[in-house]
Amino acid sequence: MSGPLSGATPGQSVPARTPPGRAAPARVAPGQPAPARVVIAPDKFKGSLSAEEVAAHLARGLAAAVPGVVTDEIPVADGGDGTVDAALAAGYRRIDVEVSGPTGEPVTAAFALCGDVAVIEVAQACGLSRLPDGRLRPLTATSYGAGELLVAAADAGAGHVVLGLGGSATTDGGSGLIMALGGRLLDAAGRPLEPGGAALAGLRELDLTGLRDLSGLNVLLASDVDNPLLGPDGAAAIYGPQKGASAADIPVLEQGLDRWAEVAETALDGDFRDLPGAGAAGGLGFAALAFLGARMQPGIEVVLELVSFGARAAGASLVITGEGSLDEQTLRGKAPAGVALATRLASPGTPVVAVAGSCTLDEASLARAGIASAYALSAVEPDLASSMANAGPLLEKLAAQVAADWLRPLPDAPPA
Repeated sequence: MSGPLSGATPGQSVPARTPPGRAAPARVAPGQPAPARVVIAPDKFKGSLSAEEVAAHLARGLAAAVPGVVTDEIPVADGGDGTVDAALAAGYRRIDVEVSGPTGEPVTAAFALCGDVAVIEVAQACGLSRLPDGRLRPLTATSYGAGELLVAAADAGAGHVVLGLGGSATTDGGSGLIMALGGRLLDAAGRPLEPGGAALAGLRELDLTGLRDLSGLNVLLASDVDNPLLGPDGAAAIYGPQKGASAADIPVLEQGLDRWAEVAETALDGDFRDLPGAGAAGGLGFAALAFLGARMQPGIEVVLELVSFGARAAGASLVITGEGSLDEQTLRGKAPAGVALATRLASPGTPVVAVAGSCTLDEASLARAGIASAYALSAVEPDLASSMANAGPLLEKLAAQVAADWLRPLPDAPPA
């Protein structure tokens, strides 16, 4: 696995730090077997627990079941919500900044910084969770705040940026981001366009004279989405409905994105709309690829590099990963599949098991992904509402089952 930012400086990858409180190797008396060492690397259980909370509950359950077990908790993400948290858990510094939310109202967003590397989530600025009252605005939501976060990172000294693209509320092609960088999108009368994807159909001129020069900034897009900008597999058609777009809204957004692509590509003298990932984050991938010269890499690969997963997993007795739902999407580059692959590369022979709220994958599918076994909360508590409300204690019960299946307790020490 190549380093996410190794393309910028030969031999350089994203800095990772050992998080405070990480378990130190246990001291073993001469002649005694070493305690089991378990790496716990889950994604969040959406709507229930953060990745960090999932890892903590699993560690607690393992410790109760196998006294002396050594655990290393590594919360992960796949480029969406939780990517900044994963970097913070790896020792990056949190920086809060006020930016424009998806409706233009101010929100406080955070990014992570270590040296000259910043980790940013689009979701922090213009995510679905940032919509006032949770009301979806598919036609008018703007990515302006993501551009403000990018500027804040550059102003803080970042020369390299990991930009996580998951969880956005927008379908504006990243036009808001370009506005935040100083670009002016004008209609036929020379007036600035209103924010959002619908207004893009009226775009007639793109003025880049005031665009901030970020040519020295190396931008890596962390995403598991490879959709183009336009068409039946594009940003509006595939992801618009998740952001509230009705059947009537989809062609409106598609028309706006098509016009945005035409004007932007003419101004930049390039073809970017069909690049893999151009449709990510409502087309923000298009703007980053076209205007920032960004590169793309699967989000889970980027995060695992951030947290030095390979070095920490090497020689582990067991790796536990997981997410809210283990399903067909898991097999397409989601966190558990990425953790399993990274384990196979870093520590051949170390088994990987997964925990989840629910699991619809059969044993053969799990095995193809490198996952030896799966444990679901639904098997302990079939009621979904109760399972989500009590996910923490239920995870501790699952951890005891994992321990019984995969870990052997240390024998009692011989009398002195």
